[in-house]
Amino acid sequence: MANTAFLFPGQGAQAVGMGQQLFDEMPAAKTRFAEANEILGYDLQEICFAGPAETLNATEHSQPALLLTSMVALDWLNLHEPELVEQCDRAAGLSLGEYTAMVFAGALSFEDGLKLVRERGLAMQAAADAQPSGMVSILGLDAEQVNGLCDAARQEGEILQIANYLCPGNIVVSGHQASCEQAAQLAAEHGAMKSIPLAVAGAFHTAIMEPAKTRLASALEAVDIKSPRIPVTSNVDAQAHTDPDEIRNILVQQVCSPVMWNDSMRQMLDQGTEQFVEVGTGRVLRGLMKRIHRKAKCRGVND
Repeated sequence: MANTAFLFPGQGAQAVGMGQQLFDEMPAAKTRFAEANEILGYDLQEICFAGPAETLNATEHSQPALLLTSMVALDWLNLHEPELVEQCDRAAGLSLGEYTAMVFAGALSFEDGLKLVRERGLAMQAAADAQPSGMVSILGLDAEQVNGLCDAARQEGEILQIANYLCPGNIVVSGHQASCEQAAQLAAEHGAMKSIPLAVAGAFHTAIMEPAKTRLASALEAVDIKSPRIPVTSNVDAQAHTDPDEIRNILVQQVCSPVMWNDSMRQMLDQGTEQFVEVGTGRVLRGLMKRIHRKAKCRGVND
């Protein structure tokens, strides 16, 4: 059988109506949504299905929603394609999606995973509220060129840096709001095909998120983390970690560290992964994979 990796989406993939098709088709999905509502103490199902978008997009809601709907998609695979789940021998998730990957790999329970990403979302939202900031996707430039753009656009005393190395020609910068706006304005002058301000709460994966680390570290200390049953590739260093204390530490680091997604996928390819399955809402990760390796076999759930 082909070596298979499951990929779990991150914040930005959410959309009103997420998970409803599987909910309508599968009793296990109804159970999973009900369990999530009980764990969180509010009606996440209603937010996923009916929104409004402003409520779903709030970091404290979108992060649990994405973990939940990825687990529902896994329930569908376990029911309809159990052999695919069985042959999966590694996993990764984009930013928040790394927590979902840890739940799938048995390092975290579903309950602890949901509680952690809710706390992570609240902590990141609080850090973002303290300093107006944002993120901008820069298309068509390499990392050296994007670093040059950051140097040109960065306002005095502000942060502006690469936050996500997504794939060749798609790099996200993150920082204080004025610097992000300047980067978007200067992008074309620096040769970018396009710049896209992202609809996020703040400058994720930069030092602006530093206040969130203490709160998240405390939450991680309170949960039981086991060694994953399969390798989970980290966003921070594109490596898999097995020691629970190391995993705690790297999940804390992840909040302020750039997401090394391109390197993570390259590492999986180099280690013999033959097919990738995007498990959850949207098609973002499949699109990135086609830019990382055009011939890579990548599909979604229920394709």
